[in-house]
Amino acid sequence: MTEAPAIDLNRHVYGNPDAAITVVEFGDFECPYCGAAAPVLKELIDSSRGGVRLVYRHFPLFELHPFALTAALAAEASGDKFWDLAWVLFKHQSKLSDPDLQAWASKVGAGEVTGEVAQAYQPYIAADYASGVALGVRGTPTLCIDNRLYTGRVELRALRSALGLTRV
Repeated sequence: MTEAPAIDLNRHVYGNPDAAITVVEFGDFECPYCGAAAPVLKELIDSSRGGVRLVYRHFPLFELHPFALTAALAAEASGDKFWDLAWVLFKHQSKLSDPDLQAWASKVGAGEVTGEVAQAYQPYIAADYASGVALGVRGTPTLCIDNRLYTGRVELRALRSALGLTRV
């Protein structure tokens, strides 16, 4: 029996891949708090001058959010369009049915992201989720800064302070 290849938990990097500081977000595309955090985290990375990178890991709260898992699968299936699709999904959290997901994917130039094609990405979602459970993640968004859980507010000023960044 051949062992399955290890899944890269840092496969979704936004910002400079070699940044000195890593913020990991455990998120759910249907979570309103993640939707509110998305533009804050994007601004944090965009204004860091390459000093901070964001790594996204899926933590779909499927018991609360019925479309969270299919949205996570669609994002995975979008391949190199992951971040393009992710930002759209966070903005349109009330429209995450399969037809909606496919329409958003088409809008960002991704191929097929629903149905059987997306199901192949179940192990990726499971690996991300398991890594969150191992760290004590219980809800979304949960942030880890250089492997430590961040318990502050997901606000630009608070995050910059926690990261030791001066106003840029």
